[in-house]
Amino acid sequence: MLRAENPGPMTLDGTRSYVLGAPGARGRVVVDPGPSLEPHLAALATAGPVDLVLVTHRHADHTGGLARFRELTGAPSRGALPEFSVAGRRRADDVRTGPLADGEVLDVAGLRIEVLATPGHTADSVCFMVSAADDPASGGVVLTGDTVLGQGTTVLAEPDGSLRDYLASLDRLSTLPHGPGLPGHGPVLPDLGATVRAYREHRLERLYQVRAALAALAAELPGPATPLPDTLLDAVTKEVYTDVDPSVLGAARWSVRAQLEYLREG
Repeated sequence: MLRAENPGPMTLDGTRSYVLGAPGARGRVVVDPGPSLEPHLAALATAGPVDLVLVTHRHADHTGGLARFRELTGAPSRGALPEFSVAGRRRADDVRTGPLADGEVLDVAGLRIEVLATPGHTADSVCFMVSAADDPASGGVVLTGDTVLGQGTTVLAEPDGSLRDYLASLDRLSTLPHGPGLPGHGPVLPDLGATVRAYREHRLERLYQVRAALAALAAELPGPATPLPDTLLDAVTKEVYTDVDPSVLGAARWSVRAQLEYLREG
């Protein structure tokens, strides 16, 4: 793991890039090269021959350095969106091309990497379940990107964050074998399943608070074809998110929008 020097309210102590490879394997897989910070990218590039670069989702703190990292390593990259799925000068024989597909299994760098579509934070968010290619039953780890963080909770980011999708993604992660989670921000999660359950409880509690805020404000949701009024978003955010730092109120407002959209979808 290599942490980028890009700390902030949304990135915690910085974005984590992961270098993966089985013992004895020559090649490596890099997950989320991170922001466009030359010292960070140069350090990642020294990890060994990079067979493949994977990205968990579209946000620039995970993908801003992707193009430069491909230049440095010649490696191909893949993500759920076509713009992140680019051939490289260097290509391992067993690395496929094109956007990642849910349930796809990659056999690269001596590893078995299963792609799990986990939309909610963004529509293109994916997680990676990683185990040894020669012994997948022995267990492994799950790289969660921003779907599950090492501390705090994630935001349902505009324009495509979705609470309905996010709850379904948490349900899916809860069915995985117990084991650690490697998040895009924050420390390692020793028990991913426990964190996922806590995340789900938190989301349902926030949803209850949003319903209560609508009642307290005597506000009604407009029909699905009508944009949510800014005045309503601001009022509900102020009512519900009294316990967050002012620096992340904008992100809280995104989550309120996703919660209100969930409620009016029925």
